[in-house]
Amino acid sequence: MDAISLLKQDHRKVDALFRQFERAGPARGGGQKKGLLEKIIRELSVHTAIEEQVFYPLVRKGAPDTTDNVLIALEQHHVAKWELDELEGMDPDDDRFEAKVLVLIDNIRHHVEEEEEALFPQVQAGLTRQQLDEIGNRLAQARESVPTRPHPRMPDEPPGNVVAGPAAAVVDRAYERGKEAVEQIREQVGRTGD
Repeated sequence: MDAISLLKQDHRKVDALFRQFERAGPARGGGQKKGLLEKIIRELSVHTAIEEQVFYPLVRKGAPDTTDNVLIALEQHHVAKWELDELEGMDPDDDRFEAKVLVLIDNIRHHVEEEEEALFPQVQAGLTRQQLDEIGNRLAQARESVPTRPHPRMPDEPPGNVVAGPAAAVVDRAYERGKEAVEQIREQVGRTGD
């Protein structure tokens, strides 16, 4: 799959999660919205990481006219990672939980609109179909070795993110496995207590 198609597919997947969040009931009491937020955090963390490690550096090199839009996108990612980081540890019962998620959604939708209407056409004009396919393959491969949680203090450009990203990814995936194990234990204990 070419790079633009892959990234647009990610955008649609995240927006579907946003719409589910917006339709879900009140955030108070945990439940569905907290679970949706966890999915949003993971999807956005992976998406921003593959763009920062693979897409942005390669398109800046191959299509120098994209530099201004890439720099804007990097700043939008920076803000989003801080929002995600704050939301990750937030209790759904917090008065500001819902408002913070809705601000994140607005910011990401704005970012996606700018990317799809300004950056992507520049990329398509500056790179060949073969180059876009190669970048798409690299994006798909990178998905397996990038962070799955927000790391707002981590560098967002090579070489810093290429060095720090895989280390953060190992920690993130270990955290997720540990969290899953705890949930399984809770479920088992709950069943035996019935």
